[in-house]
Amino acid sequence: MIQNHTAAPGQGGSSPKVVVGMSGGVDSSVAAYLLREQGYDVTGVTMQVWQDGEQASREEDGNCCGLKAVEDARRVAWDLKIPYYVMNFRQEFKDHVIDYFIEEYVQGRTPNPCIACNRHVKWEALLKRSMDIGADYIATGHYAQIYRLPNGRYTLKKSVTSAKDQTYALYSLTQYQLSHTLMPVGQYSKEEIRNLAEKIGLKVAGKPDSQEICFIPDNDYAGFISENTSRQLPEGNFVDREGRVLGRHRGITHYTVGQRKGLGLSMGRPVFVVEIRPDTNEVVIGENDDVFSDFLVCGGLNWMAVDGLGGHEMEVTAKIRYSHRGAKCVIREVGEDLVECCFEEPQRAITPGQAVVFYDGDYVVGGGVIQ
Repeated sequence: MIQNHTAAPGQGGSSPKVVVGMSGGVDSSVAAYLLREQGYDVTGVTMQVWQDGEQASREEDGNCCGLKAVEDARRVAWDLKIPYYVMNFRQEFKDHVIDYFIEEYVQGRTPNPCIACNRHVKWEALLKRSMDIGADYIATGHYAQIYRLPNGRYTLKKSVTSAKDQTYALYSLTQYQLSHTLMPVGQYSKEEIRNLAEKIGLKVAGKPDSQEICFIPDNDYAGFISENTSRQLPEGNFVDREGRVLGRHRGITHYTVGQRKGLGLSMGRPVFVVEIRPDTNEVVIGENDDVFSDFLVCGGLNWMAVDGLGGHEMEVTAKIRYSHRGAKCVIREVGEDLVECCFEEPQRAITPGQAVVFYDGDYVVGGGVIQ
């Protein structure tokens, strides 16, 4: 029997204490409400991660990091009659998210800062601080479900609504973190969550979801990197796969594998970025077919449903980016902390730095970072 980890607390004794990470959005707000209704002793917390007042003040739309998020979360906590605090995680966010984001781009990779934030800030840092003040669990408004399998391991199951499923961005959570986490929203659709928020009178019921990376609200990644590093990010050559120079690029932080727009090349046909070479400061250009591959190697592995492959091959479905539908493949260990993934059909734009996440049906097997 597979156990749903988000079951309500039992009767009798003191109620389990849970700290809910509240972003000021509708999902985390309803998560706090649901847990309160299930009998948990709920405390709301917003994580202060912005690096300076100017950055925070310009985020007027209220994404998960802005000052508006604090205002909205505080109002929801007041309406729900639960304690509420703002905790400072600026240093952890800078070390594990911003610095990582910049370094990955400088090295020619395309990082996923939300995954790093989930693992190191929203879970590792928040969980430690919450446990230090006597909490039994932390909780979030993510669309995912936590289950304990018959083998004793904790894993994530896709949410009931595939359109909002967020298991891909949570693949790096550890067994300890999963065992102390609740995700009540994963059993609902987005429409159900908004309807519930409206029914109980939460003013954030119609608040739009944040789409961009929270610390780059204008989506100018290269500009942000240039402003926040002392590294020289010079122009360089566009080259074809044979090394012939095709033109000049603006600096490798402006590009990612699979990119077609914004290259500034007049080739008379669509061309794409197929590789970024930081050692030679080159951006390799090719045809559409060159962007497809049936093979990848990943490292930085984190296993959920299983404790490694034990030298065996395994058939799974793999997602190579958040928006990827997933594709059938076979995975096998090829070295210490390295897994090879061979797809049945070539996949477009397998991008170094992005996560690849392995699924067995709706359950997360594990994942890693594409090398």
